[in-house]
Amino acid sequence: MSSSNSRPLEQTLTSISQSIANGDFNQSNESTSHLVELLDSISSDDNEESDNSAFEALEVIYNYLVTTSLDQAVTDALSFDLPKAVAKLGCASERCFEYAERIVNRFVESCSPRDMVSILCEAMNTPSDECNNSSYFTPLLGALAKVLEAPQRRQFEQVKTALPVVFKVLEAMLSDPEEEDTRSADLLEKAILIASSLKAICVKTDRKDEKLFALLGLYVLQITALISNSVGTETSRYFPIMLKLSHFLRYCGLTYIGLITGHEVDMAIDLLSQVLWSDLSNDVADATKEELDAVKGELRSNQTKRWEAIYMLKHIFASAKLPWVLKRHAINFLFCIMEGVEFLEHNDEPLDYTVYMPRLYTALQAFQLVMVYAADPLLRKKTFDTLKMVLSDLPSSLRFDILMALIRNSELSSMIAILLDCVKEEMRKEYLQKVSRQNGASKADNNIAQHLSPFLTVKVLDFVEFVLKPPMGGPPSLPEFTDAVMAALNLYRFVLITESSGNTNYTEVMSKNKLQKVYREWLEPLRALVSGMAAEIQKDDSQLEFDACAFNPVEFVLYRCIELVEENLKRHK
Repeated sequence: MSSSNSRPLEQTLTSISQSIANGDFNQSNESTSHLVELLDSISSDDNEESDNSAFEALEVIYNYLVTTSLDQAVTDALSFDLPKAVAKLGCASERCFEYAERIVNRFVESCSPRDMVSILCEAMNTPSDECNNSSYFTPLLGALAKVLEAPQRRQFEQVKTALPVVFKVLEAMLSDPEEEDTRSADLLEKAILIASSLKAICVKTDRKDEKLFALLGLYVLQITALISNSVGTETSRYFPIMLKLSHFLRYCGLTYIGLITGHEVDMAIDLLSQVLWSDLSNDVADATKEELDAVKGELRSNQTKRWEAIYMLKHIFASAKLPWVLKRHAINFLFCIMEGVEFLEHNDEPLDYTVYMPRLYTALQAFQLVMVYAADPLLRKKTFDTLKMVLSDLPSSLRFDILMALIRNSELSSMIAILLDCVKEEMRKEYLQKVSRQNGASKADNNIAQHLSPFLTVKVLDFVEFVLKPPMGGPPSLPEFTDAVMAALNLYRFVLITESSGNTNYTEVMSKNKLQKVYREWLEPLRALVSGMAAEIQKDDSQLEFDACAFNPVEFVLYRCIELVEENLKRHK
């Protein structure tokens, strides 16, 4: 800054001191406003000398503030407006940033903590457009961390006022992980300092203020969520921060098992990120390995907690903000748990498992989002494998109802086909178990044989009917639902062959009325549709090769189903 600019600054500062000494507060306010205008004009300059001008202005202000003869009333008057103005100047360069921090901290050391909380929050709430970056907010956040810890009354009210401002700043600064901001790491360090201040307050009060203690836990969880939403692909630079956050969680008494099941904190966003960071980072994992291993063991042995954890994980899978790297580790975490579960046969009668259906259903819907949108084929496969293990963990009646709900509410032909294949596999397993039980059961144990899984009842045909005879009427839409139609036909053919081979009729598929209905309402309309489309394909040579490849398998399975139905109908004559 040239002497022509430094002298007006020094003169304005002197004017403020004299006005306060004379009791002329109107003149003092005018001089302070003029000082802010001078500083704003310097921070808005965009030329080769702007860095020097900003640095010299900050130097003048700092030297003035540390003057031993400066009256406290002058410092108080300047504290209301200068933190925001000097934070703007601090954006000019590294050396300007360091001076801005010194000046803001000087106000924190010299002025009322209660006033400074309000002043700093107001400065962070109203940044200028040209200085809306981490360099502007970092000194203000650091100062806030110090002032919150200063002895004062009504600390909870002060903290409750400040934290929403902190969250707003961090969310704005971390919202775009691809945008380079060299000081974002410093900003997060200041956020950690605020957590340290909250912890210090709790220690001073001997943790008697339960509201402050709870607020610290929620603050740490929310910071974890904000970081998880913004990491992008550069996760390694956040490991040290996540390690520090994990220590705060322990102090707050928040356990991983409580977080992952939602028992201790019922928040609807990203509560599991802290657990998943333990898988992402060796340092974080080493610090929490014993507890995390205990969590996995407890979830493997406790079915209801396992289901609650699956529901909580859905927030990871369904989030559009969280990076794929966290979703991958969430799948790995759940896969590791489910792989160690000993799946037992369930008796559906003693407990009402249906209370869990809405949560498990929404969780498995979130699994489908990963299966559909993940770019990594290995992640898609592992997610599907995990989904099948989760289904195996459910009693058959609940498994049946959830699969039906997933199929009825899916709009993707390929996903319906995948789920129908799951139904076919469930029926195959149930049929083998049924035969095994019957062969090993005595007449006295015949009541065991009477219990039928829904996959071995007439209800299993509802899956086929939903596709081949859609609820809205008419035959299925082709070629859009080719995959689903193919899977439904294969499922029906499997049921027919299985029941006829074993001379059984658990699903009633072999009854005359059921065969006639299938032939008349499902297969005949579909044959007419496929025949008509095949004729259209023959007319258009350009589409012949492509469409023929798509329809040939459908035609083959369709006509095989028709043959099987006709053969079984002859037996009823």
